[in-house]
This record gives sequence, structure tokens and C-alpha cells, in this order.
Amino acid sequence: MAAIRKRNDRWQVQVRRKGFDPVSRSFLLKTDALEWAREVERQADRHELATDRKVLGTITLRDLIERYVDCIVKDKKGAEIETIILRAFLREPICKKLLSDITIKDFASYRDKRLQTITAKSLKRQLAPLRHMFQVAIDEWGIPLRENPLDKVKLKARDNRRERRLKAGEYEKLIKATRTRHNPLIEKVVVFAIETAMRRGEILNLCWDQVDLKRRSVTILESKNGYSRTIPLTPNAAALLQSLGRQNDRVFPLTANGLKMAWGRMLEGTGIEDLHFHDLRHEAISRFFEMGLTVPEVASISGHRDTRMLLRYAHADPSKILDKLA
Repeated sequence: MAAIRKRNDRWQVQVRRKGFDPVSRSFLLKTDALEWAREVERQADRHELATDRKVLGTITLRDLIERYVDCIVKDKKGAEIETIILRAFLREPICKKLLSDITIKDFASYRDKRLQTITAKSLKRQLAPLRHMFQVAIDEWGIPLRENPLDKVKLKARDNRRERRLKAGEYEKLIKATRTRHNPLIEKVVVFAIETAMRRGEILNLCWDQVDLKRRSVTILESKNGYSRTIPLTPNAAALLQSLGRQNDRVFPLTANGLKMAWGRMLEGTGIEDLHFHDLRHEAISRFFEMGLTVPEVASISGHRDTRMLLRYAHADPSKILDKLA
């Protein structure tokens, strides 16, 4: 708020804004004083004024991270993973620093150290919650940071998108491997993933009230991109659901960690190499295209709203292309 008063023959203006150093100036004309005050307040709204170092000197990076975990992360869909990432980051010496002392150079040094042990793509994912945290601090919490310190930290992640599809005979090996597990739901989950192109989290969180066997469809209330979608089921997927007994509100009452551990163990000794569970989504989408479905039809099943991202998941089987060319 600007305070204006006349002293002697001049108009004195002082603008005070929480988190910023007060600024003042004198003018001969009151109109000039008012115009200057309005401009300074606009600069304060854009965080262009010099920040009050006293405020930043009372908050450590640890304080900011813990507030972010408690207030923001808990309500996010990826809360569990983000919490693990941020709790691990709290062990870094940089977290003891006051916000007034943290610079872009600090995060650049952290980046260089981490790149010695992990890929740029992995580090980019780990820094994403921190980047968002600083933006929330600036935009919503009124923390007087002049800029997001991670915005200028360069990190070029190589585009190492996967094109892994099941090779000849691997589907049979995969199903045989699932049957080595004590829990019969492992096989059901794998088959359902290939039949629907649903993500692991969508499958494990699927509840019976989202299933309509009469219409042969399931509804995802909120997917990764925040939108809902209805997925038409293949005959195999519908038959699979019909074969399951409703023992739980969830269709597949498994934990993400349990499925992850079972996946790794069951592939041992199968001869199947470098196959991730998410590759089953690639396989399913590619199969839908090979069935003759159009791009909009496949997108309605997969949930992609960007055609370019959808086509990254679609990989034609070279042997089938050769058959067509012959």
C-alpha cells in the first residue's frame, strides 16, 4: 500500500509490501507521485522489486520442502512417489541453507553430482516436484523469491523412448511365468493390461462400480492427465472380468509394490529381457492399430489427448509389415 504525504513543497511517497524492501521517492507534482506509486505496486505484483532478505533469512530449504509435503503433495495423485523423492532430497546438505543464501549455482552443483550416478531423464523427474514447490511458494505462499531457482538450471534429457513390443513366443512365456506366482491375480492383471492398454495404477485402482459388463466397458474416473474416459472391452477382457469373483471393492486387490516384485521375479529364467510392465501398454496400443482402429478410436481407449504422444506408443510389427509388402 502506498503512503503519500506533502512535506514542504514536495510530495513524498513510500510503498510497503510484505516480503519486499520499502521504497520511497519525492515529487513536485502529486500526479507524478501517484503514477510512480502505481508503477511500483505493479512491479511488486510481478515480483520485480528487491526482496526483503530478512524474510528469506528465516526460512531454510528444509522448511519449504516440509511445508510443501504437508500442504500440497498429500493431495496429489503421485503423493507416495513424490514424498519418497522429497524425503530423500532432505538428506542433501543444501537443505540446511537459508533461502536467502541459495543460488542457481547450488542446484547446478547438485545436478552435476547426481548426473554421475543417474540419467538426465531420471534427474529431471526428481527435480520436477522441487520446481513446482518453488513456483507454489512464489505464487501462493508469498515467499519473496525473485525467481524459481530451478528454471535456469539446464538439464538436457536424451529422448530414449522405448519401442519394446512382445516378440514371437514371448506372450506365451509371459503367461507361463505369471502362473508361477502364488497369486492368480498376477496373470489376470497382465492379460487385462494387454487387452485394455490401461496403466498399472488404473488397473490396480479399478473398482467394480466402474465396471459395466452389460455394456462391456469400464470407466476411468480420473486418469494421469486428469480426464475421465470410458474404455470398451475386448471379448477377452470382458470374459476375464466375468470370471472374477467380487471379493473386494477393487477388481484387482493387489499393491503396486507387490505387483512390481512379482513382475521381476517371474521373468527370471524366462529368457525375456528388458521388458517393463508399462511396455504392455505399448503392446496393446500397437495391437489396436493393427486391428484397424482409427487414431481417434485408439485415443479414446488409451486416453491420449495429443496425437503425437499416442503415436509414440504405437509401434508396428516389422514382420507384419513385411507380410503386407510381400
